[in-house]
Amino acid sequence: MLIAIILVIILTALAGIFTIVFMKKGDENYESSSKRNTTNLSLIYIIVTILSFIALGFYIWFN
Repeated sequence: MLIAIILVIILTALAGIFTIVFMKKGDENYESSSKRNTTNLSLIYIIVTILSFIALGFYIWFN
């Protein structure tokens, strides 16, 4: 179970890092025009991460 938790944490961190890295590449005007999209995507990652930890806590609690 500990391995699964560690894998979830690593995959979540990698997904966030790769998203930011790949968003920096490309059109020069893309970064300025996509600031709102970056904020929304960051909020989605934060919310999904929090909900995942809550769901994991409930799973551990009831098993």
